[in-house]
Amino acid sequence: MAKRKGKGKAGRRIKDWNERLQAGESPDDIAHRGQKPGTRAVKLPPARLEAPEENLDNLTKIEGLVVGVYRRGVSVLLEGQVCYCAVAKTFRASPQASALAVGDIVTVAVATDLSAPARPDIDKERMDGFILTRRLRQTALSRPKPMSTKRIDQYQTEIFEQVIAANMDQILVVASMVQPKFRRRLIDRYLIVAERGGLAPLLVVNKIDLRRPPGDLLADMRDMGLDVLCCSAETGEGIDALRVRLAGKRSVLGGASGVGKSTLVNALIPEAEAVTRTVRPKDLRGRHTTAAAAVYYLPDPTGMGLAVPSAALVAAHGWSAEKPEQQPGDESTSRAADPDEQAPLPFDIPPGGMLVDTPGIRELGFTIDLAELAWYFPEFDAFVHQCHFSNCTHTHEPDCAVIAAVERGEVPARRFESYLIIRESLEERHG
Repeated sequence: MAKRKGKGKAGRRIKDWNERLQAGESPDDIAHRGQKPGTRAVKLPPARLEAPEENLDNLTKIEGLVVGVYRRGVSVLLEGQVCYCAVAKTFRASPQASALAVGDIVTVAVATDLSAPARPDIDKERMDGFILTRRLRQTALSRPKPMSTKRIDQYQTEIFEQVIAANMDQILVVASMVQPKFRRRLIDRYLIVAERGGLAPLLVVNKIDLRRPPGDLLADMRDMGLDVLCCSAETGEGIDALRVRLAGKRSVLGGASGVGKSTLVNALIPEAEAVTRTVRPKDLRGRHTTAAAAVYYLPDPTGMGLAVPSAALVAAHGWSAEKPEQQPGDESTSRAADPDEQAPLPFDIPPGGMLVDTPGIRELGFTIDLAELAWYFPEFDAFVHQCHFSNCTHTHEPDCAVIAAVERGEVPARRFESYLIIRESLEERHG
C-alpha cells in the first residue's frame, strides 16, 4: 500500500519547518538546530598509531565535567576548555541507566594539547580524548526511558533509567498558571522524582504577567514545605530573587513544555540566546523546543548589587533544608567517608551558579516500589506507623491512620487523591 503524501518523516520535517518559520525563528537557526558533532578520527602521535587503545595509560589523565552527550561523542569541560571525547572500550557503567549524562564527573585520557590554540579545520577530524571512568553520582534527575508500545518486550522486566542530569544541588520545577495551565499532578510527580534523586526542589511559577497564582495555591504549596518563587521572564519581575537562589549552586530546570524554561535562561543570561517558541494557538500547550540538556553559567549576582545570604540551600535526601553546621567532635551529622564525596570538584562552580536547561515533558514517570510510595509524601510521616497493618497500602484497609487523618483534615485531601492516582499508575505498570 502506497504511503499517503506528506505522512512520512519528510512530511513531518516540512510541517515542523513551517511551524518554526511561523513562530518567528530564522531559517539559519532552524537549519543549525539539532546538529551533532560529526565523526572524528582520533589523532595520536605516530609512535602510538599501531595500538592507540593499548597506550591510554601513557596519556595524561584529567577529570572534567560532562556538558553535552551526543550520539557519536561527549562534550567535556577540561581545564576551562570544552573538548569532544570518545568513550574508551574499557569504560564500564550499569546497563540499567544512562552511562553518561550532563553533570557527570569523568576521567579523560587526553590525546591533544589543551594549551594549543583551537584549529577548526583539524578539530572536525579528531577526538580530544577518551573517557575512562565516571565518579559515582551524588544526585540524579532521571525517569524511565519512554518506549513505543510496539517495542515493549514482555519478557524484559528491568526498566532502563534515563538520566537527564547528574550531580545537581537543586531542581527548579517551572510552572505557569496559563499557557499552559498549572498541573498539580505533574508538580507532585516532580517532588517524588526530586526526593528520589536527592535534589532540593524549588517551585518557580513563571508568566505571572499573564496570571498570578491565587493565594490559596501558594499557601497550599508552602504548607507542604515547598519553597515557591513567582517571576516573569518577560517583565523581569522576580528574576533578581531567582538569581539569589541560584548563586553558587548547580541547578537543573524541569517542567512541562511551554512553561518558559528557555525564556527564563535568556532572562538570566541575555547572551545565552536559548531558542524559544510560542505555545500552540490551538490548545495553548507548549512545543518541544529544547532538544537536549544544555549547560549555562550565571553571572555573579553581587556584581549586580544583589545580596546573597551566606547560608545556602544544599541537596539533601528530602526537600529543601539548611545544611547543619558540623560541631567539633560531633560525628552524628557527618556523612560516610566516601572517596567520591570528599574528592574536590575538577572545576569551580561560578559565583552565580551553574544552570542546566532540559527538554520539556508532557508526562513524568518513575520507577519505585509500591511499598515505598507513601514515604515520598511527607504529610503521611506522622501517621504511617499508626496503621493497624504493617503493610498497609493506605487505600482501603480498616484502621488506616492515614485515611483517618484525611477524614479529620490533618492530611490534605488533594494530596491523598494524588497518592491514589500515582499508586494506580504504578500498579498498572507493575501488572
